[in-house]
Amino acid sequence: MSQATMHVVDPSTGEADPAVIAQVFDAQLATALKWRESTAAERIARLKKLRDAMLARQSDFYAAFEKDYRKPVAEVDGTEFLPVLDEIRHAIGHLKRWMRPTKVWPTMAMVGNTGWIEYQPRGRSLIIAPWNFPFNLCFGPMVSALAAGNTVILKPSEMTPTVSAVMARLVADTFAPNEVALFEGSLPTSQALLNLPFDHIFFTGSPAVGKVVMAAAAKHLTSVTLELGGKSPVIVDETADLSMAAEALMWGKFTNCGQICVAPDHLYVHESVKDRFVAECRKVLSTRYGATPAEQRNSGDLARIINQRHTQRVAGLLQDAQSKGAKVLAGGDVDVASCYIAPTLLDHVPAEASIMSEEIFGPVLPIIAYQDIDAVVREINAGHKPLALYIWSRDKARTRRILTQTSSGGVAINHCVMHYAHGNLPFGGVNNSGIGNAHGHFGFKAFSHERAVLKAGPVMTARMFFPPYTDTKKKLIRLTINSLRLPTLF
Repeated sequence: MSQATMHVVDPSTGEADPAVIAQVFDAQLATALKWRESTAAERIARLKKLRDAMLARQSDFYAAFEKDYRKPVAEVDGTEFLPVLDEIRHAIGHLKRWMRPTKVWPTMAMVGNTGWIEYQPRGRSLIIAPWNFPFNLCFGPMVSALAAGNTVILKPSEMTPTVSAVMARLVADTFAPNEVALFEGSLPTSQALLNLPFDHIFFTGSPAVGKVVMAAAAKHLTSVTLELGGKSPVIVDETADLSMAAEALMWGKFTNCGQICVAPDHLYVHESVKDRFVAECRKVLSTRYGATPAEQRNSGDLARIINQRHTQRVAGLLQDAQSKGAKVLAGGDVDVASCYIAPTLLDHVPAEASIMSEEIFGPVLPIIAYQDIDAVVREINAGHKPLALYIWSRDKARTRRILTQTSSGGVAINHCVMHYAHGNLPFGGVNNSGIGNAHGHFGFKAFSHERAVLKAGPVMTARMFFPPYTDTKKKLIRLTINSLRLPTLF
């Protein structure tokens, strides 16, 4: 079966044929078994083939992103292509070392034996990607999966149909379906895929859907990596560089129209510097997107919200907050028909407003004045553990205290969002914001089984544990137990 034939969806439903999905899944088994023996050179060749195919279609992706939600070319390059290309480059440069078995020292009870860890491909992997970064969050995990020697089935979001179609053509032209396949469709296609006993599932999306994916995986005891989200807080204290904080935070919040899983969700700023900080933020927004509502609407540097339904959702959060007393400090302009909401700063947002409990995932940023940093920490700890935490401070002791007293998937100090792009850092959430890590070596390990191997030495010391238990054996066992009470030398 060719890729071209395989990816035709039922025009009446827009869904992939479950029988074809099952056929491709079955066909990938033989490949997955064969690829257990794949060399670093063979895996690198696949990554290079993917890279070359991506670069050959850059202009197609620019046009697709423009059509799906008016994403600026610079943002396509910076947030879609650059992370994936860097992931490929990093994997190519380090794969031989990652694949090398890792020797381990014997513990006291294992003296005389040799042990090491081998990294074995998990097998057939499923990657389900969201709509906010449809290329990055589909192909980025695929780089890790291919580097680890797995076959891949991709399920992109139906909300970015033009981008998904370009990705489907790229995959079809680059890989055989028994190696990598892509299925377009919506919920029924996802359900058909989740019914299959994959060896690993990598899902990026909301915590609510993450629970559905995890429940489906549990039926087959399939391992999962869940990259979820949450309400990522920002703290700007009285020692922060306000100009730099405004520059970075207005970028991290309003890039991709705020539709970023690690976007600043709400911001705590010390009351003594709040007015100055807000003034800096307004200045940045005016410089970047325009000084008037009309200029901002016509800005070529602002993406749009993905569709009218999501625009209405974010507009509803904004309206609810205003009806309960919130004040607009900047922005507030809404046009649901064109999926547009201006970059908006809110003040005096009451705790009972929905925007303070729901993940915003749009271009609206509540700003909350605080006096006591301990109260802020308590408020952060009262909610779900976020995917990211951002701290702006020159006070090292306070920064360390916040790090110690809170929990989040990742942290950026005097920056935001950029920890996502650091290939030598694990990227992932904790509890409600995710399970497992991705990127670089961590992504390679997510798609690998760390297989323990023990080789007996010339003298089999375990014989003393074999029946019959003579007095001599009992003494040796007791001596061994007593030796474990001794303090370690290291």
